[in-house]
Amino acid sequence: MKLFLAALAILCFSVRLRAQDLVWKNGDIHVKSSFRALSVVTDQVVWAGGSQGQIGRTLDGGKHWSFGTIKNFESLDFRSIYAFDSLHCVVANAGSPAYIFSTTDGGKNWRTVYQNEHKEAFIDGLDFWNEQKGIAYGDPLSGKMLLIATTDGGSTWQELPESQRPELKPGEASFAASGTGLRCYDKKKIRITTGGKVSRLWTSKDAGASWSVSDLPILQNVETGGAFSAVFWGKKGAVVGGDFKNDEQTGKHVFSTEDNGKTWVLPLRPTRGLRECVEFLGNDNLIAIGPAGCDVSNDGGFNWYALSDEKSFHVVRKARNGSLVVAAGNGKIALITPKIK
Repeated sequence: MKLFLAALAILCFSVRLRAQDLVWKNGDIHVKSSFRALSVVTDQVVWAGGSQGQIGRTLDGGKHWSFGTIKNFESLDFRSIYAFDSLHCVVANAGSPAYIFSTTDGGKNWRTVYQNEHKEAFIDGLDFWNEQKGIAYGDPLSGKMLLIATTDGGSTWQELPESQRPELKPGEASFAASGTGLRCYDKKKIRITTGGKVSRLWTSKDAGASWSVSDLPILQNVETGGAFSAVFWGKKGAVVGGDFKNDEQTGKHVFSTEDNGKTWVLPLRPTRGLRECVEFLGNDNLIAIGPAGCDVSNDGGFNWYALSDEKSFHVVRKARNGSLVVAAGNGKIALITPKIK
């Protein structure tokens, strides 16, 4: 039966899915935390990070969760997380001082592997290309984006030289809403989405040694709005955002591309408001989530359809090795699975 269900899930995401083909189920977690960080490793192993220092883990695909905090850091707001397996995980907080922690024993013990005391230090996201090499980024310090790299699985981190760090415009930063403003692709490629008064897409093909940048047509000149998250597959991509002070606002908040971001197209049918995270599910299937609800697209983001009206969700991720899809938000973690017919 388990093999059958796994095959069914893979089949669902390998064809053009419809909202009515999916089932949304909230988990029973009873934890007072705003979860914005998710790392779905397999169909069984998922890690989550949130406010009040909460870090959660499930080993059975979300049926049961265990939660804990890092001693002496119980007040931190964790918004970026990357898990390698059930034991090894790195997590970063949003705010100053900025920290990155690492565990190799399933969260029993944590080490501080990066610390930045600068009053404006603020980590927005982190990702890895493989089990050794990864990168984290944050709001600008002295006008330049904070970039921190690791080559040993997150055990140690080094800030990239100032000469390699993108110079941001006044009011340009990123939203640490879902940890997906940065994504690593292939062996060395990076995409970073910025927002605020300026929304742009930064691209590096050499692990951050050099950068190119292009403007995004998404909502501009709004401190509380702009691009929140982007995802690419092949030459196609989608970017989502909006204004977090008006999360039901629509218009110029979601775009799609079929030429690597050279041109962007408004959808015929957009999402129903602010979306803080977009995730690729396979075969032009996308899912996007935000405080006002969740939508899916089966044509690369040109048409979006309502999946759930559940409020106060911020992040949705698919398993790197599997088909499990998990969403998280304010005291909530949900599973999104194919409907059994």
